Amino acid sequence: MGAVELLLVRHGESEANVAATEADRSRSDRVAVPARDADVVLSSRGREQAEAVGAYLADLRPDERPESLWVSPYRRAVQTGMLALEAGGIQLETRRDERLRDRELGILDALTGRGVRRLHPTEAERRNWLGKFYYRPPGGESWVDVALRVRFLLADLDREEDGKRVLIVCHDAVIRVFRYVCERLDEETLMTIARTEPVPNGSLTRLVRPSGTGIWRAEAVNAVEHLRREDAPVTEHRGDTDARTS
Repeated sequence: MGAVELLLVRHGESEANVAATEADRSRSDRVAVPARDADVVLSSRGREQAEAVGAYLADLRPDERPESLWVSPYRRAVQTGMLALEAGGIQLETRRDERLRDRELGILDALTGRGVRRLHPTEAERRNWLGKFYYRPPGGESWVDVALRVRFLLADLDREEDGKRVLIVCHDAVIRVFRYVCERLDEETLMTIARTEPVPNGSLTRLVRPSGTGIWRAEAVNAVEHLRREDAPVTEHRGDTDARTS
């Protein structure tokens, strides 16, 4: 037996998300990130989104609510989780787990797609050849590496959260990899999802497995209705245009 429900929440909009949008608009090579990745905090819009997640949790019946919180240790994720619990008037046993951290980009960190092509053309070619799923930037991780840590985390989660519903606050790539592992998707399906189904800040993805074993089923994917209901901003995202198999 194991956990029966995972409520996956992407952190609210961060200051780095704002900087990335501006870099894209200005066609810059680099994103003016305000801190190291682990220390980036939420924007004011991100805080609104986190509070809207809390309102969603408060509206759930007691037998529908998550019974624990597992969260990435990155500040934007921790802030999202804590603000959501506070806004919802909910107390949950909370575990910070480094396996939920964002995908590490190594030498490509804080570069736009344009910047990668201009400053590291060999890496851009290597990524095109290998495909995004298997490509590992120097000093960083491939999506396969993230899948490995998600698999290890799920094994611990099943042991510690037997029969329980779990709230998980993390990052967009990690949420996609959860779907890949839990729904037993293949590379091509995952890359199609990455291109066509952006994961908005503060969105909800709900995976269920009533028996506690076997394949998970997605009952909600990247849902944002709770944000609109609370008049919280819904941030616009493009799919990963470079997400392909090769």
